[in-house]
Amino acid sequence: MFLKLLKIENDKNVIREVPFHKGINLIVDETNTDNEQESGNNVGKTTAIRLIDFCLGGKGKNIYQDQEFKNKGNNIIENFLKNNNIIITLILKEDLDVDNSREITIRRNFLTRKDKIQEINGEQFNDENFKIKLKELIFDSDKPKPTFRQLIAKNIRDEKNRLVNAVKVLHFNTTADEYEPLYLFWLGIDLDDADKKQRLLSQKKIEENLQKRLRKESNLSQIEQSLTVINRTISDLEITKENFNINENYDGDLSSLNLIKSQINKISTEISQIEIRKELIEESKAELEKEYSNIDVYQIQFLYKEAKILNPSIQKSFEETLNFHNSMLLEKINFITEELPVLNESIILKRRELQELLINEEKFTTKLKKSGAVSELQTIITNLNVAYEKKGNLEELKRLWKNSMDKLDDISTQLSEIDKSITDKDGLIQERISEFNKYFSSISNKLYGEQFVMSSEKTEKGYELNITSISGNLGTGKKKGQIAAFDLAYIQFADSLDIESLHFIIHDQIETVHGNQILNLMTTIINEINCQYIAPVLRDKLPTDIDTSIYEVLKLSQENKLFKI
Repeated sequence: MFLKLLKIENDKNVIREVPFHKGINLIVDETNTDNEQESGNNVGKTTAIRLIDFCLGGKGKNIYQDQEFKNKGNNIIENFLKNNNIIITLILKEDLDVDNSREITIRRNFLTRKDKIQEINGEQFNDENFKIKLKELIFDSDKPKPTFRQLIAKNIRDEKNRLVNAVKVLHFNTTADEYEPLYLFWLGIDLDDADKKQRLLSQKKIEENLQKRLRKESNLSQIEQSLTVINRTISDLEITKENFNINENYDGDLSSLNLIKSQINKISTEISQIEIRKELIEESKAELEKEYSNIDVYQIQFLYKEAKILNPSIQKSFEETLNFHNSMLLEKINFITEELPVLNESIILKRRELQELLINEEKFTTKLKKSGAVSELQTIITNLNVAYEKKGNLEELKRLWKNSMDKLDDISTQLSEIDKSITDKDGLIQERISEFNKYFSSISNKLYGEQFVMSSEKTEKGYELNITSISGNLGTGKKKGQIAAFDLAYIQFADSLDIESLHFIIHDQIETVHGNQILNLMTTIINEINCQYIAPVLRDKLPTDIDTSIYEVLKLSQENKLFKI
């Protein structure tokens, strides 16, 4: 599949149409970077290739969002795309030289829900089915792994990891086992169990994480030993429970004892109240008797005489007054002590009753002590329940351990079978790598006079691809040249084996490649390959002896930005 057309439009107007051709397609930024006030940024040259990526299932946020600072973005671009319902159309064509060859028309906008446009050949798709359909149409594959986005990662190199790595083109967290089905697909080797292997590896990771968590509590040996101890404890408690001699009348005796204790408490309270009453009466009597015996007769007699002098008409004698006083005190004493005999008798009776209750209390207490109480049996039962609960927890942990170990064994067996099926294809893998290196070493030799070589390495997690250079580590510019050689060689390789592939590669930041290699790519190498090489570039960073006009598909500047805003 080749790129035929990129169109930017809204409901009313076509904003841009970018037609593509075979060979080199340059998106040229004409900004003069010799002018310090002109940066060559924000005219839309990189955005153009990201619109292509968007049509091929990309999220599109990188069009208006900073890749490093996710919370910062270009609100002007975002609002323009959404408020104007900008629709991006990308047309892919099987062969640009054959008019009636198969085409794929993709349309997307940046709106959501009911306003979202996500079409392939006029048919609307949701996010997941959209990429599945593209994989079917472009790569003639309906298998889950590798995904469509993984397959096209090396064709659109606009992000950091893809710009510096030839084969490690996926997210930096991607594991080797995820790369394996991608590498095999590149080599045209159909791995029927690729998706199954991914699922098995995911399940293996889950089980390994589970065992890590279980190991924090205890290992399988500790659990089994703990179960032995707890089973012994349960056995002892069961024997104690069976041999327990409980008083069948315990509840009745306990109720009688509680009733007696209640009566004891009541009578004790009554005795205390009576004794307090008696003590108050006796205290009052003592106070009155004290008043009676301590009267100052002489003092009263003296006062009486003085009163007689002042009032000769006083008829009562002192003796009469004194007798009256004493008789009043005696009457008071008799009145307040009248209740004492009754209180004393009541105290005697209550104490007698209390004594009988205390005897009965001792009798029932002794009786209950001589036989097992329900509460004691309940304690045994409670301990048994706790033991059984511990046993249940331990058995559940043991079950989890056993299940996890069995699952890991089964997963390992299945993975071994899959790995064996892959290993059995090692001869074919090496043959395909050798075929690829025929083109790869040739292109790299034309670029740098040095032959780069791709090789494979079988690890525990699967096949890995590596690229080596005789001269050792590569500089940034030479690395970019190596990546270009790799991508171009792959198109030749895929064509030689009729492997379904995209015939275009998009490289950002080509300016970092040395001018000699750019000149070689543009004037010789790419023209020999049935492909499209799309590159956003700054005009003044290209070699001056290249006539770029024949390669230009889009010219941009500060006065003529991609979206014309």
